[in-house]
Parts: sequence; C-alpha cells; structure tokens
Amino acid sequence: MAGEISPLMASLNVALGGAVGSVLRYHAGRFVGDLAGPGNAFPWGTLAVNIAGSLMMGALVGWLARGTLADQAAENARLLIGVGLLGGFTTFSAFSSELVAMLHRGQAGMAAGYIAASLAAGMAAVIIGLIAAQSVQ
Repeated sequence: MAGEISPLMASLNVALGGAVGSVLRYHAGRFVGDLAGPGNAFPWGTLAVNIAGSLMMGALVGWLARGTLADQAAENARLLIGVGLLGGFTTFSAFSSELVAMLHRGQAGMAAGYIAASLAAGMAAVIIGLIAAQSVQ
C-alpha cells in the first residue's frame, strides 16, 4: 500500500522510542524515589511514572485525533511516541488509554472485565513467576 510504513521502519520507531522511554523511566523513578526519602516503602516512583505516562498518552491521542498530520507521519508518531517511548516509560499509559477508549465506546462491562483481568492475572502471573523462580535449584 502506498504510504504504508514498512515493518522494519515500524520496528525501528518502536525500538528507538522504547530505549529512550526505558531510560527516562529509570531516571524518573530514581528521582522521585530520592525525593520520597530513604526508607520510604511506598512505590512513589512507579506511581509518578504511571500518572505522567498516562497524561502524555492522553495528550498524544488527543493530538493525533486532531488529524493535522499525514497518515504516515501520524503512524510514525504513534509508533515512536505511543508504542515505543511511552511503552518503554510505562505500559500503564497504554492500559489507561485502552480503558478510556472502551468507556468512550460505551463498553463499561468490557472495561470492568479488562480492569479485573489485568489486575488479577497480572498479580497471579507475578506470584507464579516468583514461585517458579524460587523452585529452580
């Protein structure tokens, strides 16, 4: 298709954005953790990153929805910033964006199921992974 982004370019956009987002997450988390002070057990860094990432995801979705970019430029921005940078910064922003989209479409039941499944399955997966790792000799 004319104007379509090649899989290689799409992957490069995601990889570049993801690398930058991951480094930003590390430093933002450390910075907020340092502000919270030593011995503070609450995950302030993660909370701050999740909120900031969700704010940025909302701004990106709103900006892209304005339709001021050509299709290919919009897709490059979505991949580089949304999937890559914000995905590397926090996957919570993607979760939040998808959840709001479901609610916007009037799919409250699906949204509730998504919340419940994400939390329950995510926590169960961490527990299973922890048990599996601890059982390896």
